[in-house]
Amino acid sequence: MKIRKLIVALIVVSGIRSYGQQVLQDSILYNKNSFYYLDVKNYPKSDRSLPIGIFDSGIGGLTVLDAIVNYDKNNNETMQPGKDGIIDFEKEEFIYLADQANMPYGNYSAENKNELLKEHIIKDVQFMLGNKYYKSDHAIAPNKDKSHIKALVIACNTATAYGKESIEAFIKNAGLNIKVIGVIDAGVRGALEHLEKDENATIAVMATVGTVTSKGYVNTLNKQLKNLGYEGDVQVFQQGGLGIAEAVDEDTAYFNTTLNAPRESYKGPSINGNTKIDKTLMEIYNFDFSNNRMLCDTQNTDECQVLQINDAENYVRYHLVSLLEDIRKSKVTSPLKSIILGCTHYPYLSNEIKTVLNELYNYKEQDGSFRYQPYMMENIILVDPAQNTAKELFEHLKESDLFGQEGNIYNSKFYISVPNKNNPKIKIDETGDFTYDYKYGRIEGEIQEYIKVVPFSDKNISQDIYLRLENQLPFTFRLIKQFKSQD
Repeated sequence: MKIRKLIVALIVVSGIRSYGQQVLQDSILYNKNSFYYLDVKNYPKSDRSLPIGIFDSGIGGLTVLDAIVNYDKNNNETMQPGKDGIIDFEKEEFIYLADQANMPYGNYSAENKNELLKEHIIKDVQFMLGNKYYKSDHAIAPNKDKSHIKALVIACNTATAYGKESIEAFIKNAGLNIKVIGVIDAGVRGALEHLEKDENATIAVMATVGTVTSKGYVNTLNKQLKNLGYEGDVQVFQQGGLGIAEAVDEDTAYFNTTLNAPRESYKGPSINGNTKIDKTLMEIYNFDFSNNRMLCDTQNTDECQVLQINDAENYVRYHLVSLLEDIRKSKVTSPLKSIILGCTHYPYLSNEIKTVLNELYNYKEQDGSFRYQPYMMENIILVDPAQNTAKELFEHLKESDLFGQEGNIYNSKFYISVPNKNNPKIKIDETGDFTYDYKYGRIEGEIQEYIKVVPFSDKNISQDIYLRLENQLPFTFRLIKQFKSQD
């Protein structure tokens, strides 16, 4: 009984709610024999030469990093507002982590695994604070020459929604003073910048299912509207974009270019699934069926009894139509003005989103009336939280006197998680990824190395993803190439 009371007391004091998280925290802070142990007593404090850590569940967070590394809103000499043609973080170095093996984070809530998700998030933070990584997925022992960090950016909406408080509590318990910046607050500020204080408006949030379930954006919007004195009637709609981020990250349960027919392992929207494709809306979805971008069980697509989405833009089409249908049926009095891209993967598809929104704005019923025009602005603003995240990071480094003096942004480093094949307990599929049942079936509180964190390489990042990065995030792509050439 005394032991149980002690455990409860520790949980209350730490601010961490689950016993599993407490076990993990104890392993990190007190167990010197643990792989995850951190010597926080000797952690370098207020060291402006340290890098800035940024993590996400996959490559989506690179859109946040790209906004930061391209940020030029201030004079580098005076630190005052005003562009000077020199990027504001020129002398900063970054460490980026994509927890690809455990993604998508947005699905853990649907599987009732929020506590397991929080453990993954704390392990992400442990990696950022620590010095270990593996040279490759075949390495037996880790390297121990990774730098510590001086600030942390959560470039993941789901991780911000479910883990920011746990991260802050953990860092406090560790006795460290490291700023934690999450993208949700930044995204809300970005949306409100487009509203007058007395304006009536409709705002939408497109995010992962997990972020939507958490109500992180809705709660933050309502809080900021009140705190900042907005008096208009602002209505908020959410759309959980099941499959969009997964398609960007090429999760084979949602997107697989090798297929030409439906498969049983599919987890996205379908005719008979929990997230339903409405066959009465097929003309409005306007799916692209070419090159197996949609997978049907018959040659005649009008007769599909099994229909699976197999393309990122088709996922966008499904979710935008679903969102506009919800708004239309609600008969909002103020048209949709802005959509917060509440997942870091979505900016990769901003052109596709704009294209589909334009189609829906101009879609006519058989009687010639516009189906959605009364409920949406012609040019809906897409709010990318990354810009406001960069602004908050700049302000923190300035106020804390933490800007680097001699760093080089081209020394930034990029890491990704892969299944730890040296752990005999893990279960992987034919592609080398965790099986879906294993990924979401793991038990909280089991302290083991499910994954290895390794440098970005051609083995763990596909050529399609590299091409997307090169085209859409050219500066970040150059930083990755520079890192790979040094590795």
